[in-house]
Order: sequence, then C-alpha cells, then structure tokens
Amino acid sequence: MIKNTTIKAVTFDVGNVLVRWDPRNAYAPLFQNKSDLDHFLNNICSLEWHTNHDRGMSFADNIRVRQKKFPEHAPMIGLYESIWDDMFGGIIEETVTLLHQLHAQNIPLFALTNFPAGKYDDFQEKYDFTALFQDAIVSGVEKITKPDPRLYQILLDRAGIPPEHILFIDDRLENLKPAEELGLQTHHFVGADNLKEFLQKNNILSC
Repeated sequence: MIKNTTIKAVTFDVGNVLVRWDPRNAYAPLFQNKSDLDHFLNNICSLEWHTNHDRGMSFADNIRVRQKKFPEHAPMIGLYESIWDDMFGGIIEETVTLLHQLHAQNIPLFALTNFPAGKYDDFQEKYDFTALFQDAIVSGVEKITKPDPRLYQILLDRAGIPPEHILFIDDRLENLKPAEELGLQTHHFVGADNLKEFLQKNNILSC
C-alpha cells in the first residue's frame, strides 16, 4: 500500500519487468551440456562480470580482460557482444500494456535501468514502448549501477518531483531498499497481474 500520498509519476526498471533478458537465451543453443552452460554463466560470463558493462565499461575491454583470465573459454567469451540481441526474450506484454495505460492517464513515466550505455540507443529503436518514458536514467551512461543511491538521486534531480510522489517498480529487492531510503514509494515486481492489482488498489491505475 502506498504511504499516505498521491503518486504523480511512475518509474520502471526495464530488464525482466518490461522485457525479458537472460544471457542463457543466447548461450543455451551453443552448449550441448547443461552443466557446462551453468558453469560458464555462473563463473565465466557471470552476471557479476556483466555488471561491468552496466557501469560503463566497453564490451571490447571487458571481454578482452575476461579472455586473458580464462583463455580456454576465449572464443565463447568473445561472442558475448555479437549475441547480445539474442539475450532478450521479448517484451512482457502485460506489463507493457500497463505502461501504455498509465501513459494514457497522463502519468509521467521514467525508466531507471542497469543497462550498457552503448546498447540502450539500439534498444530504444527496437522497442517502441521506450518512447513513453519522459526520461531514462541508464546506468552505463551515468557509470553508476543500482543499488547505488546516487543513481536514484539522478532520477529525482531530473524528474523534479518529490520522492514520496514517485513509485519505483523493480524485480530485485536489493534495488528497492535505497529507493525507499530516499523516500520513494516502491513495488517489488513479481508479475504483471500482481502489479496491476497494486496499481488499482492504490488508485494509480483507473482501469
């Protein structure tokens, strides 16, 4: 439940809230053995390693450093950028529908996302729902990733709306804590149906 205030803007995380993303989508067809795939994604091209891209490190530099550390996996590591688009598993249609409905109600919309700087422009061209955002705070551009509070402060500075009037939606609980500490209202995304119920219950979504 929203804490005794009126929501004047809604901010969305992007990955796994509006569009499905998982490196497994791209790499699974390249491995015959699931245990080898799991080892590669958990220990070689892990999400922790990928976060360097989200902090603004170029794919070329990040891949080169990883290849030096794991030369036996160099060819597979080297594919990471070329198969980037295949990591996406399509939009989450029900959430995108909610985004459009909020936009139709003239509610200002923002994105706050961990995303490589050099990839977000292409992403915008492929996914037209991004045009609904009044602004997008992209970690790779700012060289700061969630859950660093400084990235949320950039949102507040750009939005020009008091934090208590902004709802922030993210699928990872660790990304909600700093938002709450800065005074934003939050919702943990576990599915579009749950989000729709939340928005309606709090009189944010009228239909």
